[in-house]
Amino acid sequence: MKISSDLSRRHFLSRATQSFLGVSAVGSLPDWAFSEGGNTPPTPLRKNPAKRAIYLYMDGGMSHLDTFDPKDDRGVMGPTKRVQTGIDELSLSNNLPLLAKRADKFAVVRSIATTQGAHKQGNYFMHTSYEIRSSIRHPAMGAWLLKFKGRANPSMPGNVLVNGRPSHPGAGFFEASLSPLSIGNPEEGLKNTTLTKGMTDEKFDFNRTLAEKLDVPFIERYDQKNVRAYSDMYDDAIQLMRSSDLVGFDISKEPEEARKRYGKSSFGQGCLLARRLLQHGVSFVEVDMGGWDTHNANFVNVPELAKNLDVALSALLDDLISMGMYDDTLVILATEFGRTPVINSNAGRDHHASCFSCVLAGGGIKGGTAYGITDERAAKVLEKPLRICDFNATIAYGLGLPIEQVVFSPSQRPFTVAEKGKPVTELYV
Repeated sequence: MKISSDLSRRHFLSRATQSFLGVSAVGSLPDWAFSEGGNTPPTPLRKNPAKRAIYLYMDGGMSHLDTFDPKDDRGVMGPTKRVQTGIDELSLSNNLPLLAKRADKFAVVRSIATTQGAHKQGNYFMHTSYEIRSSIRHPAMGAWLLKFKGRANPSMPGNVLVNGRPSHPGAGFFEASLSPLSIGNPEEGLKNTTLTKGMTDEKFDFNRTLAEKLDVPFIERYDQKNVRAYSDMYDDAIQLMRSSDLVGFDISKEPEEARKRYGKSSFGQGCLLARRLLQHGVSFVEVDMGGWDTHNANFVNVPELAKNLDVALSALLDDLISMGMYDDTLVILATEFGRTPVINSNAGRDHHASCFSCVLAGGGIKGGTAYGITDERAAKVLEKPLRICDFNATIAYGLGLPIEQVVFSPSQRPFTVAEKGKPVTELYV
């Protein structure tokens, strides 16, 4: 295939670099070899992108009405009330009093809609921008970040999942080394990082060397990316065990006052762990918070859930600001869909895919912003509708990822980080 004459040396080197980093992309093809076709130029990479990200996932479908998009209609709101934040266009519910005082630090995106109204499908769609397929598993944002940019600290995992579920899409069809390291309980940190009783460093190194020798015939016979990736993961694990940065996983090193500020919930302590991990060079940390599937007793459960969110996210934003990490850390709050304006017979709210809210902060986001408008019942989007892929493209843009860059799966099917999504660049300064 002949390469077009406008393939500049700069573009060639850029693509070659991505290939050397292990990106199976259209590294040697001309400029039209992007997802949108020949006449559409790719979205320019953002100048001074965020260096790292914390992704807070509200598992179960967070009620937008009772959190970030409250209304005045009492028939819709029940006992939840709308309160002003000091910013005219941005009001929150009375379940988020601490965040209301920090409204100038984040943007609320109120006009997101999804095509997936069930939990499993909606969760997967939000994380990957792709619908579930039995034939393939798509990567989540943390894996995309590592794929394009690599790890910031070679001694630490680049991608960590706290309180997550086994169903998380992880690295998808990418190599296993890009998968998130899973932490089940943030207060317990990373388990199995010390040698067993009686095992010395010398014995450990001898056993490891012996295992490597025994593996040589198998690796030579099956010299494939995934086989090599598992060997690399063992090497990474040993490097982490012996790294001084391992202390980043131990939140007991934090002052008791700091731990109290984040709240004693697993989510709050997970946010504290996320902040510590970023300080030690981890690029992407996701912290999950379940319980938002409030078909029953919405007005009993949501205030408690929102309280934990309010305390933890407020403390996280305060710390990122005071530690000088706010401007280059992108904080994302996401969920799979919203809840219905109609209050059901069990004093709950059912699934609502037509509109819901997510939040962005730090990383150059314009604080004190409300993007999109919903109707008086928060039932449908009136202005600036946003698809899931657009929201994810906005995240990818903030992290400086090439949104239209095509990456091929092992079956040679082309994929991009946000499946034809268009970033909302106006959300950034």
